[in-house]
Order: sequence, then structure tokens, then C-alpha cells
Amino acid sequence: MRLITRDELRLKLERGDRVKLVMLLSGFAFHAKHIPGSLHFETMEDALCSLDREDEIVVYCGGAYCAESIYAYYRLRREGYSRVRRYPGGVPDWEDAGYPLERCTAGADATV
Repeated sequence: MRLITRDELRLKLERGDRVKLVMLLSGFAFHAKHIPGSLHFETMEDALCSLDREDEIVVYCGGAYCAESIYAYYRLRREGYSRVRRYPGGVPDWEDAGYPLERCTAGADATV
């Protein structure tokens, strides 16, 4: 499994790299807080339809042992997405570092 560290991810985001950052927790959790610029899909099928196989993709969820990002990583790889990495620290690690998080306000929907 190809991983990305918190610092590597932050640098990519600060530079404006064209990375698709995908949060794999529930829609409720996504709306509560997520890393800025993240996408959220209701299903893996939605993700597969929306992401391009050439995209650089980083998946994350609720920490090192969160199964959702592990599952998504392997599913994307099986489907031919070769530029996939997993951020194992997820929301808790990002938040512990004091990095900014976004919250969706009433009426706003960043879910794809």
C-alpha cells in the first residue's frame, strides 16, 4: 500500500497540486469536519464514475485502522487507478497537528 504522510499531504495542498483528496467517512462525518478541498462520495461506484484513472488520488478516513480508506485504496487499484495513496492518519492526525478543517454549513453540500 502506498502511503502519504501528513506533512507530504499538507505540502501538496499548499502548493496547489492537482490531487483528488477523498474522505471516506459518512456524509454526516464529512459535513462535521474534513480536510479542506476534500471530496465525498456516497458510494464507491459514485467515486469510480467521478474520478479519472489518471488522477492523483489520496484517500483518508478516521485514522490508521479505519477500514474504509483501506477498502477504497484496494478497490481503486483493482479498477486501474494507479496514482492512489492512503493518508493513514486521517482526520484525527490532521486535527492533532492543528491544521485547518472545513465544516459544511446548513444548505451547503460538498458531497458528490
